[in-house]
Amino acid sequence: MEVIMEFKDVMNLKNFVVVGNTINEEKYAYKIKKALLEKGYNVESVGKELQSINDVSFDIDVLDLCINPMLGIKLLQENKKNIKIVVIQPGAESTEIFEYLKQNNIEYIEACLLIGLALYK
Repeated sequence: MEVIMEFKDVMNLKNFVVVGNTINEEKYAYKIKKALLEKGYNVESVGKELQSINDVSFDIDVLDLCINPMLGIKLLQENKKNIKIVVIQPGAESTEIFEYLKQNNIEYIEACLLIGLALYK
C-alpha cells in the first residue's frame, strides 16, 4: 500500500506501540518510548515488555518497528490487531516486511519517530 498519511499526521495520532528493546536505556526503542510518553502519547511496548502485538491493551494507531527485521516480520505475521500505520525505523526494514505490509494493505512509512517528535510536537 502506498503511503497516504503524511508524517505530520502520524504524529497527531494517539496510541503508539514501540516494538523493540524498551528496557535498555541505550537502545533507540527505549529513547523513543520515553520521548513519546513525555509528550503525552499512549504507549505500550512489545519485545522486552509485552511478548506479542496481540497483548496490547488498546487499538493501535501507530506500530513503530525498532527491532531486528527478522523478529519484526515474525511479530507482524502473528498480529491479529488492526493497525492504522507502521513506522519502520532505519535498520528495521526488510524486503519481507515491505512485501508483507503491501500484501495485507497495511500503510507504512520509513521514518524516525524521534525526528517526528522534534519536528511536529
